[in-house]
Amino acid sequence: MGNCAARGDTAVTAAGAGGEDGKRRRRRWKAPREDQLGTVPGRIFSNDGRSRTASVFTQQGRKGINQDAMLIWDGFGGEEDGVLCGVFDGHGPHGHLVARRVRDSLPLRLMSAARASPKTGLDMPAAAWRKAFARAYKAMDKDLRSHPALDSFCSGSTAVTVLKLVRGTGAGHSHTMIHLSCVPSEQKCRITCVSSDPLFVRARLLTGGLCTQGSDLYMANIGDSRAVLGSRDAAAGGMAAVQLTVDLKPDVPSEAERIKKCRGRVFALQDEPEVPRVWLPFDDAPGLAMARAFGDFCLKDYGVISVPEFFHWPLTDKDQFVILASDGVWDVLSNQEAVDIVSSSPSRSKAARTLVEAANREWKTKYPTSRTDDCAVVCLYLDGKMDHERDSTASMDNISIEDDSVADPNEAQEQQEPALTRNFTVRTVPGSAQEKALAGADAKVSGGADDHNWSGLDGVTRVNSLVQLPRFSEEKAVS
Repeated sequence: MGNCAARGDTAVTAAGAGGEDGKRRRRRWKAPREDQLGTVPGRIFSNDGRSRTASVFTQQGRKGINQDAMLIWDGFGGEEDGVLCGVFDGHGPHGHLVARRVRDSLPLRLMSAARASPKTGLDMPAAAWRKAFARAYKAMDKDLRSHPALDSFCSGSTAVTVLKLVRGTGAGHSHTMIHLSCVPSEQKCRITCVSSDPLFVRARLLTGGLCTQGSDLYMANIGDSRAVLGSRDAAAGGMAAVQLTVDLKPDVPSEAERIKKCRGRVFALQDEPEVPRVWLPFDDAPGLAMARAFGDFCLKDYGVISVPEFFHWPLTDKDQFVILASDGVWDVLSNQEAVDIVSSSPSRSKAARTLVEAANREWKTKYPTSRTDDCAVVCLYLDGKMDHERDSTASMDNISIEDDSVADPNEAQEQQEPALTRNFTVRTVPGSAQEKALAGADAKVSGGADDHNWSGLDGVTRVNSLVQLPRFSEEKAVS
């Protein structure tokens, strides 16, 4: 029974008032149909764009089609100050299609999962959001498995998603600050990273940051895309980088243990000893360089899962922005370097482009004979403001550019690298039946428009998530 507050002769039931507000909020959190996504205000999924809170940019590498996808959704769930951002890095023959499917469908499934919660949107505590993200990721993977026109058997995608919400004032949020972290408020401390897996909990506490913004970040990720926070560091007189998510690689002890229990194998190739991969028990394939992913159903019975790691970060007045990026950025830039580049960008609307361009320069400097990986970045500004260019925001809404940018045609032909020193998404022998099967399968799906997509399969390249397809997959593709 709800508590009553009397005003004169009138008694208002708190539970009743909350119930009406909850019904209105539940109606706002109703997910649109997929065929309506192009008309949703505030939703941006272009290769180069900006919203009222964030900027995005991606650049195709030298391995073929750009398999990275990104999303900004201002007003997510009907909440005026709600923002959902995501970066999705595909791999395998149809990885670009998987990444785009996840980009379009996962937010809708998160909306549905939140709407099904006893408390919706701003009233949901961190524990409820953890369950909502888990349900959404599970439903997304199920959708890929049953999709009639998308082969995800040996293709997949990472996903790092960040939801920013302004904290509600109801009773359901009275414990948000201490959920999972259990840090007394009088200590003015907060936990750096909170995970559902105790092995991932990092108990480093930051002092001096008061939670005055009244906002929270809820994050979920699978794979090796990453979210990094830029926060003011008064002691150092600059910006501090805080990694908000965990790179879910096969060499993480708990991940390796799960994979081995499911009869999967984890080991690195001789020519890339620093890159652990997941292999089938009966075949030296596919060599997936991550422990969790959407799709990749050839490995789902052998320890690779799509269950996300969940993280909750209560924002303080020191927190400035969040960088979401695919591994093409993190392979060549440290967290601190990325934060410094974004914080020094002359224009917030161009911050994502500035970071991608810096990463591409680092690729050419550090690995001049390697094919540059795709790079995708979302820069979310936590104060909800952009620079003087914000007047053009409306014109950028709902722009979709699926034709990916191409590499510089004047760039000199790259030489063959003598040894592989980092991990790559796919690598096969030039001219093999496997390579021909991949090219044929991709042309069938893409309508033959991307005959160059799998040029990255030729010889040794840098940072592939798969080494080769299983034999039974090759036979399937050929047939």
